[in-house]
Amino acid sequence: MTTRTGLELSDSQRNEMHNLYRYFHTHPELSMQEVETASFITEKLQALGMDTVTCGGTGVVGILKNGDGPVIGYRADTDALPILEDTGLDYASTVSGRLADGTEVPVMHGCGHDSHIAVALTTARLLSENLDVWSGTVVFIFQPGEETGLGARAMVDDGLWDKAPKPSIIFGQHVWPGAAGTLDISSGTAMAMADSWKVTVKGRQAHGSQPEESIDPIVLGAHMVVRIQSIVSREVHPMKSAVVTIGTFHAGLKENIIPAAAEFTLNVRTFDPAVRERVLGSLRRIINAEADASGAPTPLIEEISNFPECYNDPASTADLIGHLRGALGEDNVHEVPPVMGSEDFGALAQAIGVPSVYWFFGGYPQDRLDGDASVPGNHSPEFAPILEPTLSTGVNAATTALLSRLG
Repeated sequence: MTTRTGLELSDSQRNEMHNLYRYFHTHPELSMQEVETASFITEKLQALGMDTVTCGGTGVVGILKNGDGPVIGYRADTDALPILEDTGLDYASTVSGRLADGTEVPVMHGCGHDSHIAVALTTARLLSENLDVWSGTVVFIFQPGEETGLGARAMVDDGLWDKAPKPSIIFGQHVWPGAAGTLDISSGTAMAMADSWKVTVKGRQAHGSQPEESIDPIVLGAHMVVRIQSIVSREVHPMKSAVVTIGTFHAGLKENIIPAAAEFTLNVRTFDPAVRERVLGSLRRIINAEADASGAPTPLIEEISNFPECYNDPASTADLIGHLRGALGEDNVHEVPPVMGSEDFGALAQAIGVPSVYWFFGGYPQDRLDGDASVPGNHSPEFAPILEPTLSTGVNAATTALLSRLG
């Protein structure tokens, strides 16, 4: 792996990166609970001679200063998911954790954030050991809580940009089930905004033999769910994109009791802020109107999470694509349409009004992607990117992006 400036990972650096990856994969922690992860990262950054600050609870910022020059940001997320791992790896996670409500769950780095941490730490090491080829300041942001959409805001609200130098641009990347050795990048909108709600449908309990005494929240909730499905097909312009998903529906404890309440959760993905407002407004209208039509109390709508738009500054993206193609090869850097997945990465740059660029690097061998069977994607219990060339490509991309801006 060689960047355009001639930086190359040594065998010892690459082996250490692999060891870092295995460590983080074996020691995952849930969102906003990344205590040991943060401690380990801090120790590694300080060993490189970097100043560090804690921010947003379990967020860590490493500041690598090397003379005069621009300030550039680079972000890696650190949290894991409540998934029971089924990869068969000899370093598979056997860790469990507790959700906010106290429920014990298995924990796995099923989205690849272990790769992101290992790549970021290795990039920091590569730059710190080659100070003669660049000048300026790099702000390495190790962000917690990406999976819940809480981490970036927590760091910003905790004074991230008072504690760390403000960068002129922030870069970030994510492993996914593309071909290892390749990158995928979008110009403009890169990922969707996302909104998740919990809706409590209120009714009136009664015996199953006396339905006239009830307001049935299951029937009412079912009407809401069916009517909601018409929003995208009948209220969103055909040339615009939106996805509305009902993820859960729970009600009742016994077959002959009409319960007092039902509960469902929903998720909305949109690219356009105007479409987002239209869809969310339609959801509230339908939910409240169906309750009114049934003579039921007003439902309770609670926000679970929301993710900002992930937007790649077009000029910065075009410039970066040229550098990346020079480092990885023309055929290995692909411009792609935006994806419906969501990220809170954008909140870091939006807080200080600077551009950002975010891309994906592949984690599977091409022959596996060409096979008949589908490959496990992010959030799968079987998600297991190959170590190489995945990790070295991530370091090459990160280093190339940073050096494209540093003196």
